[in-house]
Amino acid sequence: MADALQPASASQLPPGVTDPSYKPLPGRLGNLTIPQQHALEKLKKELQQSGDFVPERHDDALLLRFLRARRFDVEKAKAMLLACEQWRKDFGVDDILKNFEFPEKAEVDKYYPQYYHKIDKDRPRLMTLTGARASQDGRPVYIEQLGKLDIGKLYAITTPERQLKRLVYEYEKNTNERMPACSRVIGHPVETSCTILDLNGVSISNFYRVKDYVMQASSVGQDRYPESMGKFYIINAPWAFSAVWSIIKPWLDEVTVSKIDILGRDYKGKLLAQIPADNLPKEFGGKCQCPGGCSLSDAGPWNPAWEQASAEKP
Repeated sequence: MADALQPASASQLPPGVTDPSYKPLPGRLGNLTIPQQHALEKLKKELQQSGDFVPERHDDALLLRFLRARRFDVEKAKAMLLACEQWRKDFGVDDILKNFEFPEKAEVDKYYPQYYHKIDKDRPRLMTLTGARASQDGRPVYIEQLGKLDIGKLYAITTPERQLKRLVYEYEKNTNERMPACSRVIGHPVETSCTILDLNGVSISNFYRVKDYVMQASSVGQDRYPESMGKFYIINAPWAFSAVWSIIKPWLDEVTVSKIDILGRDYKGKLLAQIPADNLPKEFGGKCQCPGGCSLSDAGPWNPAWEQASAEKP
């Protein structure tokens, strides 16, 4: 009865949805108001007329990311998207996708671990009162351990420029490979990630030495890959983190800030409520111990080894 009282969406669900309980969040395909649908159509038409439309990348889901980031103001969303396209040319994103290699990955992992690892809520959750299965998230989990940063050793084996290129490469892989793979497994569109930023042992002096990279990374995520943050947990935040946060916060928009959960050392319950224990590395309170280390495994639905392991489960 409650579903019957909800207004109909001006758009259809995207193809490939197999989760019967999936209900899109507002502003997504399958849950657009009539003005939002008109804004989507107008943005696409204007991009086509100006010759700026890129069919292989500018699908409705991506256009809606930019529209949501600018509260469905078509002109502002268009300006943001065109600025992103210019940045892609200036930064050489297509060349990075084709040619970038990061052979120092294993060494960098020792001094600044940054990695994707499995997904959050990947199992059927409790049944609702109506008997339907509650929707699952199924986001890629991204983990960054800023507290392990050793700036001297890090920049002896790589550079800030290469770190930034690696970041962009991983964002592109997340968009083109990880999220689509998660969508297939979970049965509905996955458009965001779940991030864990571990500040255990963080040095304020080290942070200030790497803050330019952190600011650039924040800008890339917010301005070039908008609406890609789902959950963001900052764990092991020390008492001095308020000083660091005061530097980072002004660089972030209000929507981004609202998705960030700052935790101290009592974080395991919160993480396990979002991420199955089998998917969460043991050092964060989970059960996962990937051979060779979770940080270098790239375990997840986007990895053929994950599919093989899933098929072998009874």
